[in-house]
Amino acid sequence: MILVTGATGNVGRQVVSQLRDAGAAVRALVRDPSSAGLPAEVDVVRGDLSVPDTLEAALDGVESVFLVWPFFTADGAPAVLDAVGRHARRIVYLSSAGVREDVERQGDPINQFHADVERLIERSGLEWTFLRAGGFATNALAWAPEIRDGGVVRAPFGAATRSLIHERDIAAVAVRVLTGDGHGGAKHHLTGPELLSTVEQVRAVGEATGRPARFEELPVEEARRQMLASGWPASVVDGVFDAHAGMVTEPERITSTVEEITGVPARTFRQWAADHAGDFR
Repeated sequence: MILVTGATGNVGRQVVSQLRDAGAAVRALVRDPSSAGLPAEVDVVRGDLSVPDTLEAALDGVESVFLVWPFFTADGAPAVLDAVGRHARRIVYLSSAGVREDVERQGDPINQFHADVERLIERSGLEWTFLRAGGFATNALAWAPEIRDGGVVRAPFGAATRSLIHERDIAAVAVRVLTGDGHGGAKHHLTGPELLSTVEQVRAVGEATGRPARFEELPVEEARRQMLASGWPASVVDGVFDAHAGMVTEPERITSTVEEITGVPARTFRQWAADHAGDFR
């Protein structure tokens, strides 16, 4: 039995679906089973990573756990890992490609909590694998309202260049790791197969929808004010902006890890845009 946390998210939902297609016994951890919208044959159980006591029943009989950590700090992770360790033998953690092992402290809060959770997992006694994913293509869904309403995306860092990865490819790697052997102690760096600037990403979405879309540079300070007003912590906003500014001069690198593990080349961003064209119409 494999327990998938974050089972209703973009990646977790794909992991559940692909594990089911592979014939694996899969259990989905969700806060509200009634609204999960998962297939009837999936064992959907109620649980909350912020309340570790709710995990015991979900972990009963589980051998492996796919962990998505949904918080900005690792404060609650020790209790969660203790619960996992009482039942499972293996954990696959969806981490970040931005984690650096040559520094004591990471440069931003997001990579910091990923690094902290990784360290806790390494000390847990569980067999572990880290999936250090690069930029998620699904983050482009944040542009959907602007593209539907006029086709102009206003954001900073139009020249930031990324190797965005399709959620299906992250899930495909996770399924191979969860159902196979030989990945214990591995730190897999997952990316898409190409580099595209933000400007090029917006254009690709427009082409996929059949409605031209264009990028308009938004001053950083204005973008920062908008994110703060929407409730993002200042330290997270600044960390995200610093990372994107760095990708203007030093694009993300591309890896072939997806193909090496799954035997199938990673999907392009244009493929992702075609798959999600309906979300932008």
